[in-house]
Amino acid sequence: VPSPPGRRARLSAPGTSRSSSAAREELRRRLLGLIEGHRVVIFSKSYCPHSTRVKELFSSLGVECNILELDQVDNGASVQEVLSELTNQRTVPNIFVNKVHMGGCDQTFQAHQSGLLQKLLQDDPAYDYDLIVIGGGSGGLACAQEAAILGRKVLVLDFVVPSPQGTSWGLGGTCVNVGCIPKKLMHQAALLGQALTDSRKFGWEYSQQVKHNWGTMTEAVQNHIGSLNWGYRLSLREKAVAYINSYGEFVEHHKIKVQQLEKGSPGKLKVMAKSTEGPETIEGVYNTVLLAIGRDSCTKKMGLEKIGVKINEKSGKIPVNDVEQTNVPYVYAVGDVLEGKPELTPIAVQAGKLLARRLFGGRLEKCDYVNVPTVVFTPLEYGCCGYSEERAIEVYQKENLEVYHTLFWPLEWTVACRDNNTCYAKIICNKLDNDRVIGFHVLGPNAGEIIQGFAAAMKCGLTKQLLDDTIGIHPTCAEVFTTLQITKASGLDVTQKGC
Repeated sequence: VPSPPGRRARLSAPGTSRSSSAAREELRRRLLGLIEGHRVVIFSKSYCPHSTRVKELFSSLGVECNILELDQVDNGASVQEVLSELTNQRTVPNIFVNKVHMGGCDQTFQAHQSGLLQKLLQDDPAYDYDLIVIGGGSGGLACAQEAAILGRKVLVLDFVVPSPQGTSWGLGGTCVNVGCIPKKLMHQAALLGQALTDSRKFGWEYSQQVKHNWGTMTEAVQNHIGSLNWGYRLSLREKAVAYINSYGEFVEHHKIKVQQLEKGSPGKLKVMAKSTEGPETIEGVYNTVLLAIGRDSCTKKMGLEKIGVKINEKSGKIPVNDVEQTNVPYVYAVGDVLEGKPELTPIAVQAGKLLARRLFGGRLEKCDYVNVPTVVFTPLEYGCCGYSEERAIEVYQKENLEVYHTLFWPLEWTVACRDNNTCYAKIICNKLDNDRVIGFHVLGPNAGEIIQGFAAAMKCGLTKQLLDDTIGIHPTCAEVFTTLQITKASGLDVTQKGC
């Protein structure tokens, strides 16, 4: 097989006196330098037929390549290990074009057929930005700002289609505008109402009628949200991140059109609905219908099909690998748009930061999507971290698990005469791993505050014995986890008998 026009790359081995970790870091630095300093780099093995096909392809295109034959260098195995960490690919050939990781043989030929390879091979792509983020939500903003801190030129595109009434919102995405922030503030308003009811039992006397003013509350909440919107814009400006309040749409590889959507009056919709609890039917004509059943992913009008990004046609969500990379090598996704991942702001922020660090900072850390603490801000809060009992059984098998649980009665509920067996605590332990806690669940007041602390303990390898050895703070709700004794398997009664 004739060799393509190119040079055989050489990597000199780091000094043997260095520690193994230092030597590995030095090798990683050299590999990154090789990738960044050449138009095309092929990590190959001389006997591999797939590597040969790729070399022939670049030869037919008249493209000069830097080729490192891993079977012909002393540290080839170490190079392949570091490449695996950098790219999540364990096989050869492993190809980079203008610093973009193409993947292996199949991906390179697919890119050639789609035209992507030719685009990447342009001597001077003349890109306007190193990173363009479509969507100014928590994950996108975190990724954009982290990339800017690492010295990259970044653009954020964010546009919310106005409602028929002309209502839109500012920078920050779902969490800030219609999710976590207003939800928690309205949750607090509800808790204050309950506290007023309980207060009489604690001796508070008031004769005037107490009522709630919805307008006062919503104005205060909107004012706070507005301050957060402005804070995000200011933060982007301070980090020299360009921001355009427009819709982003792919028109071809590495090219995004910025086609503010037209505003206008919507059409009319005829609605016919039947009650599920009786014979009642409703019929009417409206220009707006709100279906409070969750959110749609607005990915079907972004031109993703023009560059070949795969999406779930039913949900619009985007499948990615464990480094948030789509099937198109230079397109990544983070946040609620991901298929099969939690729709939570903190995880979007974490994933966005880690993505930017891997892309532009030479870091390797990946986002942990399992040990994620979360809470539902219902009147009685529910918090959890790790596996549900059902999922734990699927992963570890029932016979390998021990589930401890109990009902409990918060002290502040006693005088108020609230139900003494409503709150619930449960942990799921892996018997094959020293009873390590793999699922943590609580239903009760301030569940979010409780779960946050225990989530850190779970990241550190929390076990049932460590919980038993921990001295509880009395009287608190969280102390119940230091005294759990009843297992589900025992079938014993878990109702609360005292404080």
